[in-house]
Amino acid sequence: MVSYGQLAELAGLGRAARWVGRSLSQLPQGSTLPWHRVIAASGRLSLPAGSVSGAEQRARLRAEGVLVVNDRVDIRRHGWRPMEHSG
Repeated sequence: MVSYGQLAELAGLGRAARWVGRSLSQLPQGSTLPWHRVIAASGRLSLPAGSVSGAEQRARLRAEGVLVVNDRVDIRRHGWRPMEHSG
């Protein structure tokens, strides 16, 4: 998992978290980008549970073994820490 703000910062966009969200919402159908792993900094899923995209996000996360409770995930447990994955 990565937050919108963290992704913006890693991409060199400063604090453009909303821009990241808007960009992800405009991905073409069938995109292989793992958009479902981008969440709010607090661990909250920002896509509405009753929406098609929200249901798909929750299903994809659960299929990956991510526990979703009250529309939140444990960002400390599932969060991406790039420094641990650098060479």
